[in-house]
Amino acid sequence: MTAEYQVHGAIAVITLNNPPVNGMGLATRSAMVEGMKKALADDAVKAVVITGAGKAFSGGADIREFNSPQALTEPSLYTVINTVENSTKPVIAAIHSVCVGGGLELSLGCHYRVAVPGAQIALPEVKLGLLPGAGGTQRLPRVVGVEMALNMIVSSTPVAAEKLAETALFDQIIEGDLMPGALAFAAKVADVRPLPKVRDIAIDYPNHEAFFQRSRNTVRAMAGPFPAPLKCVDAVAAALTMRFDDGLKFERDLFMALMQTTESKALRHAFFSERAAGKIADVPADTPLRAIHAVAVIGAGTMGGGIAMNFANAGIPVTILEMQQEALDKGLDTIRKNYQNTVKKGKLAPEKCEQRIRLIKGTLSYEDIGQADIVIEAVFEDMEVKEAVFKKLDAVMKPGAILATNTSTLDVNRIAGFTQRPQDVIGTHFFSPANVMTLLEIVRGAHTGKDVLATVMALAKKIRKTGVVSGVCDGFIGNRMIEQYSRQAGFLLEEGCLPEQVDKAVEQFGFAMGPFRMGDLAGNDIGWHIRKRRYLDKPDIVYSKTADLLCEMGRFGQKTQAGWYDYKAGDRNAYPSQAVNDMIVRHSADLGIARRKVGDSEIVERLVFSLVNEAAYILEEGIAQRASDIDIVYLSGYGFPLFRGGPLFYADTIGLPNLVMAMEKYAQGRNGDAWKVAPLLHRLADQGKTFNG
Repeated sequence: MTAEYQVHGAIAVITLNNPPVNGMGLATRSAMVEGMKKALADDAVKAVVITGAGKAFSGGADIREFNSPQALTEPSLYTVINTVENSTKPVIAAIHSVCVGGGLELSLGCHYRVAVPGAQIALPEVKLGLLPGAGGTQRLPRVVGVEMALNMIVSSTPVAAEKLAETALFDQIIEGDLMPGALAFAAKVADVRPLPKVRDIAIDYPNHEAFFQRSRNTVRAMAGPFPAPLKCVDAVAAALTMRFDDGLKFERDLFMALMQTTESKALRHAFFSERAAGKIADVPADTPLRAIHAVAVIGAGTMGGGIAMNFANAGIPVTILEMQQEALDKGLDTIRKNYQNTVKKGKLAPEKCEQRIRLIKGTLSYEDIGQADIVIEAVFEDMEVKEAVFKKLDAVMKPGAILATNTSTLDVNRIAGFTQRPQDVIGTHFFSPANVMTLLEIVRGAHTGKDVLATVMALAKKIRKTGVVSGVCDGFIGNRMIEQYSRQAGFLLEEGCLPEQVDKAVEQFGFAMGPFRMGDLAGNDIGWHIRKRRYLDKPDIVYSKTADLLCEMGRFGQKTQAGWYDYKAGDRNAYPSQAVNDMIVRHSADLGIARRKVGDSEIVERLVFSLVNEAAYILEEGIAQRASDIDIVYLSGYGFPLFRGGPLFYADTIGLPNLVMAMEKYAQGRNGDAWKVAPLLHRLADQGKTFNG
């Protein structure tokens, strides 16, 4: 049963039991209504307590039913709440652990609410581009006040129950065991009449017109392209300006309209895609995991230090190996400064800072890391260097240790071949800065053990990374796609653009950073090194030489205060460089290209469509498991605009036939060979299908 019914003396108890968070799916809603009918039909029952089993009162709607007919099938959540609110016997919500979304809306339909300290209370629907759709915007202001309710709804931030103890939301905060306290409270109010209803609470706020106008101005500034936050303000305002039932209808109409917006669909796509990414088709959920109690990292540079911080943050001790004491000291000092800066910003307690720093130790000897459960190599991106490291790791690491490489482009199968234990080798491609970026590409080699893959996926979650599995190819998912994106950016420079126009166009589209600012941040010399290898490995692929010319000028990016842009000491702002712009124009002339005016729409199409096309190849080759995995890679690792849902979700929204038509047009232009439409993309377009269908 997804909602259990029991009677304790004169008190009926309905317990939601739909793991993991007692989501209120159709079966649960039906069982709740049946439970209420039983309680009302039993003359011996004087009151009803609703609570949740396990680790939650209720997490709200059952996400497994999203976008399915069950989500709207009767009894709906509205019907459940009406059944509770109109009960002739008092209904008490006994809240613990988590009470969010529809779970909180259900409790607001009860006559009384009791909670234990620490219970997390929230209405997080705005994170999915929605607003509370079952009375939350109308009832919450009546019990916690207009300002607090609006803040909770717009920010979606959970609030601990005890911080709401003085409001009308809770009738009692119960110290100790919840159920005995809830049953005692129920017995006390069993005969109280009339039954209190949140809907009947009078609500007022002086000068509310001015307050809501200020609120709209503030929310508009932070909401960006997402419509839901402003609609939340409108819905809460309706709680003051409309009759309760009219306010409910207004809220529901807004909710249904938001459900149809591309922005909400994109957020919901990202929500479900992130969860889907953790599932690997041929790796059972119950695959035994290897124990990870100690970690080693090879290299104390920017990447190695950032990787080490992730594990220290999760309470796992790390040993960093370097070859030179000076490099080791510099790396450890950088880690300490990073933590201390976080303390200065008020985001980390001083004692936590010291705890984390103590978990990170340094060594110059491979023998000191031999007992680590996983070792992650973060050395220079060169196969000969990787070979030397992995042969040494193979010799010193204990049996069963996982050997991971942080390579961003190199062949993980070849790296595994440097060892006698290829089943223990895996790619863990962290993104820079590794202690900040959430994406972790987990690269599965031809011989990688299923237990190794499952262990690293679980470890990613423990260190708060979004793990996405990739097969082995040059650049894996993200960097293989970005190569085509960067090629188009280079071609655009040759044809008539300057870096600032290209960056501005894609940033207005929604990217966090354009390709040239991104190159300056990452280091243009890194791309130069990779291109030199690719000139040998893939001689048929044509690149613009502008990036090579830039590097020959010594302009490697922010670290040299000169890249595609000029930089000033202590200033990360990018200033257009006349020297670079002159070089670009001169290079076009050297190639015999008559520069032309390129529109922003063409810039965006060429950059984004190049991502989509390469993604289609990646899907067809089985490098990525599913289209949504590719979207997650780009949303969490490459700054693709969240409100557009990822490259393949975006392609679906504009229509694949339209995309193919545009690509075929660009194929008629200069460097048209870069626009060979992927067979999968052609097939889906011809069949009227989508990537994420």
